[in-house]
Amino acid sequence: MEDQQNLEQIVNEINAYNQQAELIQQQIELIRASIVEVDTLTNTLDDLKGKDSVEAFVPVGAGSFIKGDLKNTDEIIISIGAGYAIKKDVEGAKEIVAGQKEDLEDSLDKMLGNLQQVTDIVGALTNQANQIAAAAQGQMTGF
Repeated sequence: MEDQQNLEQIVNEINAYNQQAELIQQQIELIRASIVEVDTLTNTLDDLKGKDSVEAFVPVGAGSFIKGDLKNTDEIIISIGAGYAIKKDVEGAKEIVAGQKEDLEDSLDKMLGNLQQVTDIVGALTNQANQIAAAAQGQMTGF
């Protein structure tokens, strides 16, 4: 009877850790998507460098775009977080973006570490549950 209660408790813990692992995995995917966006911005800034004018599609809302010309490609308004943005030249913007990417990569490393810890805990709990189940099975068969 005590083994059954221990087994149920371990199964509940495993389920809770599996849910936590899913949330961490979702955060990892969001961070990876942000890194891709930052890389895309860096590549775009590199492509704009030295060009006086560039033809582009400008978003106007609801997934719609208008073809337009970007006239002043040597300045960019860049988000610095918390709803704030500043005007920078291309090199200054690239420095900010590089810092943002570094922060994202640090966050990604931490999330991957957290996921590994949770996975290790689930593995240990699963082994523990298997041992309890095997012992209970052995008691039922008389071995």
